[in-house]
Amino acid sequence: MIDTFPAHSPLPLVLTGFMGAGKTSVGQAVAAKLARDFVDIDVAIEEEEGMSVSKIFETRGEAYFRARETEWCARLALRDHLVIATGGGALVNPSNRARFKDAFVVCLDAAPDEIYKRLKGQGNRPLLASPNPQQRIAELMSARRDAYAQIEWHLDTTGKSIDQVADEIVGYIKTHASRKL
Repeated sequence: MIDTFPAHSPLPLVLTGFMGAGKTSVGQAVAAKLARDFVDIDVAIEEEEGMSVSKIFETRGEAYFRARETEWCARLALRDHLVIATGGGALVNPSNRARFKDAFVVCLDAAPDEIYKRLKGQGNRPLLASPNPQQRIAELMSARRDAYAQIEWHLDTTGKSIDQVADEIVGYIKTHASRKL
C-alpha cells in the first residue's frame, strides 16, 4: 500500500452515483486534467445498441440494459488509464462494484432537490418517467443508499461547478487516496 493514487497510476478512476450528480460532466473534466481517456458506459451502450438508454428500456427492458452495463463494467475494469462514468445503477450490482475493487471509485452525491432541478424537463431518464418525478428520485435514492454506502469516497456536488468538483477529485487523488498499485 502507498499513501497516494498518483495521477499517472494506470488504475481506472470510476465515477458513480445517482443520475444528475455530474458523473459525465465531471468525468470529462477530470479526464482532461489527468490526460486520460474518458468512457461513459451509458454512451458506450447507446453506441453499440444504436439507440438511447430510454429506447433500450422501452424495447428491451431494464434487465437487458443492466446486463449490458455489467458487460461494460467487465470490459473497462481490465483497461488502464481511464476515467469511467457509470450509469447511476451500475454499481448497485455487487459484482460490478467488485470488478472495480482496485480502482479509485468516487460516488458523486447531490441533494434530491438539486437532482430534480438538474433533470427537470429531460425526457431521457426512463427511471423518472413518473407522474411525480421528485417522489421517484427519493424512492430510487433510498433504494440505492446501501449500495452507494459501500463506496469508500463520496463527494457532494450540490451547488458546485463542474470544475470545482473535478479539481476536488484531482486534488484528492494527488494527495490523499490510499490505493493498491
